[in-house]
Amino acid sequence: MKRFAPLFAAAAALAALCSSCTSINHPETTAMTIHDFTVKGRNGTSLDLATLKGKVLLVVNTATGCGFTPQYEGLEKLYAKHHAAGLEILDFPCDQFGHQAPGSDDEIHAFCALKYNTSFDQLARIEVNGPGADPIYVFLKAARPKDDATDEAIAGLRDLLKKHNLAGAEAPGDIEWNFTKFLIDKDGNVVKRFHPTTTPEEIDAEIAKLL
Repeated sequence: MKRFAPLFAAAAALAALCSSCTSINHPETTAMTIHDFTVKGRNGTSLDLATLKGKVLLVVNTATGCGFTPQYEGLEKLYAKHHAAGLEILDFPCDQFGHQAPGSDDEIHAFCALKYNTSFDQLARIEVNGPGADPIYVFLKAARPKDDATDEAIAGLRDLLKKHNLAGAEAPGDIEWNFTKFLIDKDGNVVKRFHPTTTPEEIDAEIAKLL
């Protein structure tokens, strides 16, 4: 057995090395948290989400010309109520759904600030579905493939979109539409995924539990 000892030692070392590897391109295969990502901010800035450890996060894909856009008012109320206790809102504008987020990042920010008096910032516009989906949304969808909503609510939105010839989710796990919301705990774990029809007011208690 002694002659095999070096082989066993080499195999153990290789296993230890592989266990420490992570890939931002395939987050579903590793024990990652949202804190492993860096996202793009407005004007070429970046935000390392590791700096938000210990915070509760609400991640939302938004649009300025959507029927759900008035939810910005509720999001701002959540932020005003819970920010001091540790809530951060990560607002990702997305133009994939009906092209309802036109304009530059700065124009989107100005709209939110003027129309809804938002005090949380907007990040750079991204894609959330398909081959161009931002890595953070690949991670979020893998962690929570389905909205925490009734089948009736999900079917109702899909029927409405179909009626207006609008395309939402096309593959399993896809984001259904604008204003899908992900709730993240202080350790960076995805706790819940809320349907676009679930209002910010309806998730207030869920946020409070994590603070």
